[in-house]
Amino acid sequence: MSSDGAYSRFELPLEVSPAALERALWVFVALSLLGDVLTTFAGLRLGLVESNPVARSVIDGYGFVGMFVLKGLAIVIGLVCRPLLPLAYRAVVPAGLAVPWTLAVCINLYVISTVA
Repeated sequence: MSSDGAYSRFELPLEVSPAALERALWVFVALSLLGDVLTTFAGLRLGLVESNPVARSVIDGYGFVGMFVLKGLAIVIGLVCRPLLPLAYRAVVPAGLAVPWTLAVCINLYVISTVA
């Protein structure tokens, strides 16, 4: 099968190297991790309950530090798997961490706003 060039190719509006994109996404991971942990604990202080059973048991047993260790473990798994990807696709790893944590921050903020 071959292509006659009729298909358009998506390109970013800015010239961004894969390495620069990945660095920016790792910053996004750090910010989303911090936001998730802070909004989770803010919600807990307001009397809300963690819905993730794994995170709930870690928080109950180890508190704030345990939550960072749990998030750190996810980052370590991502870093271990990262070299398995071609260079152009390695930004998927930080994006895969940051997007769910950012969604969690948004959900946490919404739930907190309904209680406070």
